[in-house]
Amino acid sequence: MSNFSSIPILDYALLSSPATRPAFIAQLRHALINVGFLYLAHAPVAPADVAAVAAYAPRLFALPQADKDALRMARSPHFFGYSRVGAELTKGRTDQREQFDFGTPCAAAVPTDARDVEEKPYLRLWGPAQWPAEDVLPGFRAVFERYLAQVEALSFEFVDLLAEALGLAPGALAQCFHDPAPDSARTEDGPARARLQHRAKVVKYPPRAPGEGDQGVGPHFDGSFLTFLLQASPHAGLQVQNLSGAWIDAPPIPGTFVVNIGKALETVTQGLARATSHRVLSPPPGSTPRYSVPFFQNIAQDVCVGDVRLEFPEEILKLKDERGALAATDSVNYAEYNELPSGLVNLIGRVKSHPDVAERHYPDLFKQFFPDGMPLQGSAY
Repeated sequence: MSNFSSIPILDYALLSSPATRPAFIAQLRHALINVGFLYLAHAPVAPADVAAVAAYAPRLFALPQADKDALRMARSPHFFGYSRVGAELTKGRTDQREQFDFGTPCAAAVPTDARDVEEKPYLRLWGPAQWPAEDVLPGFRAVFERYLAQVEALSFEFVDLLAEALGLAPGALAQCFHDPAPDSARTEDGPARARLQHRAKVVKYPPRAPGEGDQGVGPHFDGSFLTFLLQASPHAGLQVQNLSGAWIDAPPIPGTFVVNIGKALETVTQGLARATSHRVLSPPPGSTPRYSVPFFQNIAQDVCVGDVRLEFPEEILKLKDERGALAATDSVNYAEYNELPSGLVNLIGRVKSHPDVAERHYPDLFKQFFPDGMPLQGSAY
């Protein structure tokens, strides 16, 4: 078994020279197959914007409660907005985090046929985010959207890099970002990229009280294709579960992003690239809050990644065999990717996590997953 006891650090600057590029690709291949997590240094995201986002995080949560509640998630059919501490469960325990959900710019879908809404309720999942008013938090939206645009561009560059690292043909993963319908708009290079929206959170983990549990967020997989995490304060807490089931610390390293494999990418690569179970522990009593900013890369909503077929070289598949069997992990979410369109998989996860949004905007799904009425807390699994 090719186990790991630390998270590898990859230097994006290695890609700038033909002499060092192969080293980066080899390191990336190891991280994809054996770890599922990596630190990325010198990423092409403006340091000034990274610093500005980190500086805004505590200011965002310091807003008066009335201003935060005005952005509560229940107002948004797209599951954007504010969630109070303790609103969610993971593995039956309360997550001690306060958060705002935002997204890259995207207009709400306007289905042309009422049957589309019934058959594809996930078409409503993407739409405009809720933002603090400019006079409430001046400059925040402009800075954050500029930051998101850069991370989005980086995420697509990274898709091409991981395809190279896994021995795939150039553009092999592009089908995950294209509408599979026969009448899709096409360009000279093939199908046009589907309407896409990526999600991001700004999360605050308050220090735990003496004697209180340490679950900031419990063990889980990300439902994204790739996740790019900015650890926006110097607090430890992120932990990654290795191949034998032990928890490995992933402390903040200045000037880096943490990049991890989402369940969608694991599924489309038939488990070659592995999504890795991870959790966050709350800061200890007497500490200051921990802040983090994860960016979740989405794929086209109509794509069922279980139906995508990729051809990997035998020498790459051999690396998966050499990795060995994985120990049982504490995370079990997003198992539906093999069978359902990605948009529906993500909508189901959001409905389970945020039943108040579902009751208001997706009543049929609410009744399906909560036949006994509104639970005290949401729980993705």
